[in-house]
Amino acid sequence: MNLDQDIVTVRPEVTTATIQELPNYLGISEQTAGATGISMNVVVIPPGSKAKPHFHNGFETAIYLLKGSVETRYGKNLEKSVENQAGDFIFIPEGVPHQPINLSSTETAIAIVSRNDPNEQESVQVYEPYAGG
Repeated sequence: MNLDQDIVTVRPEVTTATIQELPNYLGISEQTAGATGISMNVVVIPPGSKAKPHFHNGFETAIYLLKGSVETRYGKNLEKSVENQAGDFIFIPEGVPHQPINLSSTETAIAIVSRNDPNEQESVQVYEPYAGG
């Protein structure tokens, strides 16, 4: 039991830039809350937008799609694909290249993203399909 720790509240009001090139509301991380084994953020995929292909080196990702319809291309050369709707939970194993794409040209997609990485962006690596992957 730890009786001396404080509960931390993070209330982000502006988005931050990410390696994936999607707006991100920085929530829980080592930087914001002193987390040591987890991060949790809100990711926004604007209408008709997609993330830069990437993978998370050494860390798993859990996603809850709050709003919208998203196709995620993944795997070697992003040859596989899965479509998800609001209310879906999504698990991405560590090291799996992926690229989420908002399927709507008019509606924003919004997701809560959590990783077992307290330094949220430090494990993100750009993935270049067809470049040896």
